[in-house]
Amino acid sequence: MSKFTETLKKEFYELIPPTLFFFIALHIVALIRALIAKGSGIPLSSTASIAISALILGKSVLIADMLPVINRFPARPLIYNVSWKTLIYLVMAGLIHYAERLIDFAREAGGLIAGNEKLLAEMVWPHFWAIQILLFVLIVMYCTISELVHAIGEEKFRRMFFGPLPVPTT
Repeated sequence: MSKFTETLKKEFYELIPPTLFFFIALHIVALIRALIAKGSGIPLSSTASIAISALILGKSVLIADMLPVINRFPARPLIYNVSWKTLIYLVMAGLIHYAERLIDFAREAGGLIAGNEKLLAEMVWPHFWAIQILLFVLIVMYCTISELVHAIGEEKFRRMFFGPLPVPTT
């Protein structure tokens, strides 16, 4: 295999865990949002838009993980990196959540500035913050599991979580 193909394959496999996690997490968020907004006329997210958002968040996590500032506390207990990464990912998720709503309002209002004004005037802030709290909990879970996997190793984590793998017979 060429070096480019190897790199592409490696990145693809690294993209799967965060993307799968956020795909499931965003479906949970969409379900809760639908339950909160039931009867309010707010359009529901489709699986396709959730998949695209999950891919964006998954790739954002990989890009953020490459930044030198992301792993600020390698010699400290895991809670330091979990808290730091949670803060960074939560800010990213909040911006994406706001931008997603802004795009919807900008389409209705006919422009980005008018859409932002309409969004700020009409947004149901308790719903927005409820979703942010849910995202916070999900991101803390993701960061905690990710840091544990890095600390103890992927193979040991799998054995601890799923049990010992069957011994192959030849």
